Amino acid sequence: MMSAELLKFRPPATAAENPQRVLENAVVRLLKSKPFYGHLLLGFRRRLVPGPHAVGVTVASGVPVLAIDPERFPGYSFAEQQALLEHGIKHLLHLHPVRGRGVHRLTWDVACDLAINPGIEHMPLDAPRPEQFRLVDGLAAEEYARLVTPLFNTGNQEGAGIGNAGVDHGGQHGAGDEQALPRQAAVPIDDHSLWGEADSTPECLAEQAVRDLVREAYRKAHGEVPQDVVAVVEGWLAPPAIPWRQVLRQFVGTAGRIGRQSTWQRQHRRFQHDTPGTRKRRQLNLLVAIDVSESTDEGPLRETFARELLQIARGRDSRITVLYAHSRIRRVDQFRSSQVVAEVVHGGGFTDLRPVFDYARTMHPLPAAVIYLTDGFGPAPEQMELPTLWVLTPEGRKPVDWGVELRLAAG
Repeated sequence: MMSAELLKFRPPATAAENPQRVLENAVVRLLKSKPFYGHLLLGFRRRLVPGPHAVGVTVASGVPVLAIDPERFPGYSFAEQQALLEHGIKHLLHLHPVRGRGVHRLTWDVACDLAINPGIEHMPLDAPRPEQFRLVDGLAAEEYARLVTPLFNTGNQEGAGIGNAGVDHGGQHGAGDEQALPRQAAVPIDDHSLWGEADSTPECLAEQAVRDLVREAYRKAHGEVPQDVVAVVEGWLAPPAIPWRQVLRQFVGTAGRIGRQSTWQRQHRRFQHDTPGTRKRRQLNLLVAIDVSESTDEGPLRETFARELLQIARGRDSRITVLYAHSRIRRVDQFRSSQVVAEVVHGGGFTDLRPVFDYARTMHPLPAAVIYLTDGFGPAPEQMELPTLWVLTPEGRKPVDWGVELRLAAG
């Protein structure tokens, strides 16, 4: 096993190293030292993206994403690489990318780092820490945001500036000693600009995606969880109080925002004047798969699911392709908005989940998302680029790590 000293002081990587291999090795080391974190990372979609920061995490269209700068990340020591990965994981465990909507951007960015950095060993020295702001450890991001607000120029709606207004002895801003905040203390160590992508994911759906990730990592790590996140993980493992209909509606709503176009009619939330907003595509294109094998022959649940999907489809211009499948596709129907009807097709036989996704890849245009009603017992693709909602029967199981899990219940 690699010694702690080598882990800490290993020289930075050379430019010749493969950044993908560097990341894979970092994940393997994390799997060995902290299996829960390592298994969490295996559930992220990964990107190699050049930028000003070594790492970044977000939730894009309901999918957790890890972004790595191929030049900056390999330049850190092994210990620092692990710390940066833990940093991103904790942002997601605390839902920081979606919790700060409406808060001054720089204030929220720094507050989130202050909330998690004290508990991470070997963080790079330039990472923000509470002592740099004369604050105590152990507060929530919202508490830090309230306390650091006077240190930033909150009049700057673009949220990119660092305030330099002083505070007089009476607590009034804009007067006093005019002591400026050290710039290095106010720069997040990771790429928080990616959090803008989380705007396309309702908080309820982001919660479900993280819950699925945590459950799978907890199972694979055999319940071994780092002590400093035990309480957070226990919260994720508790049964959700979110009605399944709400998750379904938010997933469909998110799918409708994929592939947006620029417009100058609506302001982007992270900028003031000089950035176009977005507008949604007019038509929603969905692929809905119904498992008709004997193991999922539950008519009432299928009908309940179909009725809810019908109500969602009637509320907008949509095109829905419905596949009835078990080990192969038995029937294909296409509907538009109010033409959708609820049917139950009986098939029998065993389940193979792969033909539905093979079909999805041949569609033109590609569906914005796949919704699969199944018990999950059957082979599925190792990966899928399309957002997927697994609508599972009460006794079903999620067949793969990717996709969002929704457990169906009548009533």
